[in-house]
Amino acid sequence: MRPRDESGRSPDGERAAEVIAAEVIAAEVRGVPPGEVPGRLCRVAVRLLPVTGASASLRGEGVPVRLCASGDRASYLAEIQSTLGDGPCVSAAESGAPVLARDLTAGADVGRWPVFAQQATAVGVRAVYALPLGNDAVCLGTLDLYRDTPGGLTGPQLSLARLVAGVMTVALMALPRGEGAAWLDELAGDHDEVYQAVGMIMAQLGIGADEALARLRADAFARGRTAHEVACDVLTHRRRFDRDG
Repeated sequence: MRPRDESGRSPDGERAAEVIAAEVIAAEVRGVPPGEVPGRLCRVAVRLLPVTGASASLRGEGVPVRLCASGDRASYLAEIQSTLGDGPCVSAAESGAPVLARDLTAGADVGRWPVFAQQATAVGVRAVYALPLGNDAVCLGTLDLYRDTPGGLTGPQLSLARLVAGVMTVALMALPRGEGAAWLDELAGDHDEVYQAVGMIMAQLGIGADEALARLRADAFARGRTAHEVACDVLTHRRRFDRDG
C-alpha cells in the first residue's frame, strides 16, 4: 500500500494533481501577451487553490508596487500593504521566504502586523499567504494569496502555490524592458513619483528620507488613500507637509 500524507493524498496523487495544475496554467497563459500573464496567473491561482483572491507586487526600495490582482479586494489589500510598508507581502519580500499568516483575527499574526490585520479583517480576509517571486539571489516581488477563513495550506497546496509563483517568476523575467514596455513604464512612473514626493517632503520638513516616507504613508493611511495618490498631490502642490502636521 502506498504511503499517504496528512491530506490523505498519495505521492502519485500529488504528482497527478500537479500535472493537472500545470496543464491548467499552461492553457491559461498560452498565446497571451507577456504583460497580461501575471494577471492571468493571479486569477488561475484562485481557481486552483482554496483562496478567494490573489495579487502580485514588485519589490521597490521601501515601497512594494502592485502589479496585478484577481479582483478589487485583492487590489485593495496590495495597495494597503504598499501604503503601510507593512504586511505579509513586505515581510516575504524582505526575507525571500514564504510568509504564511494563518489567522489575522488572533495570535501572533495580529501582533506582527496589527494595522494590516485590522484592515484585512475589516474586508473579510482572515488569512494571507505571501510567496516570494525570484530565486535565491534576488527577490523580484511577491505573489499574495488571500482567504476568508483562518487556517494554513496543506503541503500539496503550498507546493501548488509555489508552482504558480515559479511560473510567474519566469513570466516576469521574460517580460520586455525599455521602450514599448508600457506596463513596466507605468509601474516605474508610480514608484518614481513616490520618491520625488519623498524628496519634496524632506525639503519641506528638513528630515531624512525614511521619516519622509513614513510621513507620506501615515498621511495616505489617515486619509484613506494610497501612497501614490498622496505623492501625486504633493508633486502638484495640492498637499504640503509642515512641521505642525
